[in-house]
Amino acid sequence: MRRSRPAPRALARLCLVILLAAVGSVVTAPAIPAAAAAAQEYRVLQLNLCHSGVNTSCYNGAAVIQEARDVITAKQPQAVTLNEICRADVAQLAPSMGNGYSMFAPAVRADGTPVRCTDGDEYGNGMIFRATGATGFSGVYGAQDSGSEKRVYVCAEFPDLTACATHLSTTGTVAMAQCKAAVSMLLGRGAATKPTFLAGDFNLRYAPLFGQNVQNCNSAPFFRKGDGDVQHVFAAGMGYTRTEVVSMRYTDHPGLLVVLTKP
Repeated sequence: MRRSRPAPRALARLCLVILLAAVGSVVTAPAIPAAAAAAQEYRVLQLNLCHSGVNTSCYNGAAVIQEARDVITAKQPQAVTLNEICRADVAQLAPSMGNGYSMFAPAVRADGTPVRCTDGDEYGNGMIFRATGATGFSGVYGAQDSGSEKRVYVCAEFPDLTACATHLSTTGTVAMAQCKAAVSMLLGRGAATKPTFLAGDFNLRYAPLFGQNVQNCNSAPFFRKGDGDVQHVFAAGMGYTRTEVVSMRYTDHPGLLVVLTKP
């Protein structure tokens, strides 16, 4: 038996009902809260590359720079903080970050001259961003251990963000004094009212039961996320999503990726 087809008018009415139902489902879909829509994911990647050449137990030459490029490409951070690098390393890694704003500050000797990598280049800390339009500044900590390397911080100030990288003393009490000084400095620059982060190798662990506990360095409104060892990110005025520890072959530290949100 042949089935009868719907009349043209009936078919048109049926199509209209289906279309209105579809439109209604779009209109009634839950709206995204304004605050959630406004927040942007902001990825901070902390890397200690052991690239001075002085520490032969972890030095692997150009291999670690290529590995850092690969990690940057894979993790797509908005900011990379760097310890134990040579000044030229920043320029080599910058293209992986789209050649945004970058900064380098050498560690210094007692006479104020830069510490050197074995190839003669300056040795210290750096930062690379995807964004541009920052002003850089750096400083030497007042508290220092008896070693020849005087520890420093390096920072970049954007209109909507302040960020610093640092590598602290291997003497626990001195590292704690330096950490507190860095946090205090950032509080003085408006961390309570502006998104701010401080990242690096602090040579301090989360150790609430013994020794110098890195959490004792923290001051509101900062919070801290770490790699389970000595690398940490302190952030204020930003949200938190997750932490990832990234295995690396050619340096003695993993990468630390902290995924934040920025208003």
